[in-house]
Amino acid sequence: MTPPSLELIEAARGRIAGTALRTPLVRLAHPGDAEVYLKLESLQPVGSFKIRGAANAVLSLGGAARAAGVVTASAGNFAQGLGYVARRLGVQTTAMVPDNAATGKLRALEQLGVKLEYLPYAQWWEIVQHSPAHESAAHFIHPSADVDVMAGNGTIALEILEEIRPTCVLVPYGGGGLAVGIAAALKGKGCDARVLGSESTAGTPLAAAWGAGRPVEVDFNAPTFVRGIGSTQVLPVMWPLVSKLLHGAVSASPASIAAAIRLLVEKHHIVAEGAGAAPVAAALEGCLGAGPIVCIVSGGHLDNGDLLTILSGGVPGDCA
Repeated sequence: MTPPSLELIEAARGRIAGTALRTPLVRLAHPGDAEVYLKLESLQPVGSFKIRGAANAVLSLGGAARAAGVVTASAGNFAQGLGYVARRLGVQTTAMVPDNAATGKLRALEQLGVKLEYLPYAQWWEIVQHSPAHESAAHFIHPSADVDVMAGNGTIALEILEEIRPTCVLVPYGGGGLAVGIAAALKGKGCDARVLGSESTAGTPLAAAWGAGRPVEVDFNAPTFVRGIGSTQVLPVMWPLVSKLLHGAVSASPASIAAAIRLLVEKHHIVAEGAGAAPVAAALEGCLGAGPIVCIVSGGHLDNGDLLTILSGGVPGDCA
C-alpha cells in the first residue's frame, strides 16, 4: 500500500465538495503561551472528519459497485459518514460494529438506515486488521487502510495550509488513516510540520510501535470513554506508511482528556468526543514548542452521560 499522492488528495477535495464542509480553524483559549489552533471537524454534518474519506471512497466507486452496496467495520463515526453519503446516493450500507460502541453513535447509524451487525470487540478488531470479504457481494471499504479514504482525510491539511503554516499537527490515532492522509498532504505541499499521533494512556499502540520499530501488542482498556483511538496493536498494513510519514506519538490520560473536553465547552462552546479532545490535552502539556500547533478535533460524539460526568468535574468510569 502507498500513501495518497497530492494529486489524489486535491482530486478528492473537488469530489467531496458539497458533501463535507470546510471546517473552521480557531485559536484555542488557554492559559499557556503556546499558539494552539483547533481544526473543528466535529462540526461536519455527521459530527466527525470521517465524512471526508467516506464520501471520497463511495463517490469513487463505479455504478456496479454502488448497486451491490457497501460494508465497513466501524465503531461508529466512519460508518455514520459512509451511511450519510450512501443514503444520498441510494447505496445500501452495512456496518460491523464492536459491542462497546457508543450508544449515541449506534442510534445515529440506525437513523441513517445503516444495517448493523454486532460483534465482540476482539472479533471486530480481527476484521479491522485483515479486511476479510463480507458474506454478501457488498464492496468492503476499510475505515483506514484505503487510499481513497486517506485521500479524503488529507483534504483537512489542504484547508489548514490555506490559513496558517503549522510547526506541529496533532492527530488522533486510531487506525492511522487520518494521520497518514494529513501527513501525506503536508509533505506533498512542502510543509515540514511534525505530525504526531495522539493517543490515550488507556491504550498506546503507536507509542509502543515507535519504541520497538514495529507493531507490538499492548494492553488496552477498551471500556474507556475515549473511544475511536487506542487498540491492542497498530494495524500492520498501516505501519510502513505511518513510520515513514509521522514523527512520533504523544499520549494523554483520560483525566487530562476530560479536562480538555471541559475547556472546549467552557471557552469555545464545542463538545468534543474523547478522541477529538486527546490532541488538545497533549497540546496543553506545553512540551511541543511555541507553535503554531494544530489539534485535529476529529469528532463530537460524546454520550450525554459522559458529558454530564465530565462537566461535573469527574472522569467517566473513574478511569483517571
